[in-house]
Amino acid sequence: MPEINVRSSRIAQKGMTVGSPINIPKLGWTMEEGTVTEWLVDDGATVAAGDPLYLLESDKVENEIAAPASGVLRQAATAGESYPVGTEIGTIE
Repeated sequence: MPEINVRSSRIAQKGMTVGSPINIPKLGWTMEEGTVTEWLVDDGATVAAGDPLYLLESDKVENEIAAPASGVLRQAATAGESYPVGTEIGTIE
């Protein structure tokens, strides 16, 4: 019999996703928000940990942000929009 992950089952029942969250990182002491200028990977594409995911602009500097884990990318943010530090802008399932 296959092993059942009870925690994953409970999370799925509550309508929550299981995976690694992608959050807007704090790249400087004064950074309060960042703009997702471009997704470098399409929604639903498979990525490997460390692959470039998106470009984040803050304080006139643009940074390439890498995938925190391997899996399938699920975007929840729109390119061109600004989000507060810590906002979940997607997941890797």
